[in-house]
Amino acid sequence: MKAEDLRSKTPDELRDTLVALKKEAFNLRFRQATNQLENTARMRAVRRDVARVQTVLNQKAAEAAN
Repeated sequence: MKAEDLRSKTPDELRDTLVALKKEAFNLRFRQATNQLENTARMRAVRRDVARVQTVLNQKAAEAAN
C-alpha cells in the first residue's frame, strides 16, 4: 500500500481501511500464537500499513483544521 494511493482516499475510506488492517493484524497475531502463521513478514507489512494510514489521516485532519 502506497501513501500516494492513501492520500487520494477520503477520510471515511481511510477509516474503513484502518479497521480492515487492524482485523487482519489481530488474525495474524492469533495465527502466530497457534503456530499456523506461514508468512511472518506479513505481520510487519500490516503494522506498517496501519501506521501509514494513521499518518495520512492525521495529515488530513491537520489540513482541515487550518
